[in-house]
Amino acid sequence: MQIPQLNKYSLIFPHPEDANEDGILAWGGDLNPSRLIRAYQNGIFPWYNKGEPILWWSPDPRLIMELDDFKLSRSLKKSMKKFEYKFDTNFSQVIRRCGTINRKEQLGTWIQEDIIEAFEELHGMGLAHSIESYIDNKLVGGLYGIVVGKVFCGESMFADVSDASKAAYAILVKHLKIWGYDFIDCQVPTEHLKSLGAKEVARTYFLDRLYKVNIDKLEHSWEIIK
Repeated sequence: MQIPQLNKYSLIFPHPEDANEDGILAWGGDLNPSRLIRAYQNGIFPWYNKGEPILWWSPDPRLIMELDDFKLSRSLKKSMKKFEYKFDTNFSQVIRRCGTINRKEQLGTWIQEDIIEAFEELHGMGLAHSIESYIDNKLVGGLYGIVVGKVFCGESMFADVSDASKAAYAILVKHLKIWGYDFIDCQVPTEHLKSLGAKEVARTYFLDRLYKVNIDKLEHSWEIIK
């Protein structure tokens, strides 16, 4: 199957169900905010290595976190007390730290400067957010992602201290439930997120859920609820 190239003058993507067996839907185009927003509204995300063209993905199966399914273990609940949490205080530092973490079975990082700049722009538009864990005012963990309607699309996380990213994730889940979000898009299956309660679903099911809620804009401030 030949992978189609995007027209840089058009924001139109192939249908997300037309991805190849690896989940690759298209290549090329750019990372301008309008294209990224259109991509995430259709369950599509960029993921590629340095030196490669931009690759756009729509994998099957998909991994999602139902907010009520998050597993808050007794040990994590205890560990969470050692952190202070903030939203959007150090977005740039969070995404850059996510780009430096060594991950199993992954050479290098896909969070390159063009990705960082694109998400910083989305952050400035109020669409991308970071959740941060601190100890003694020092950033020690966190995660970031983009909001699409009632869905939070998680991108990456990092931890310099044990449980720092999982604790930030727990805080995110708590707030998304209060604010009325539907679920978290975890993109591709990982054992780590499955251990926290995420589940694999068929791409068709995922897209149906996404399309039903991605046009509902929620009005709330990204502030920690005590």
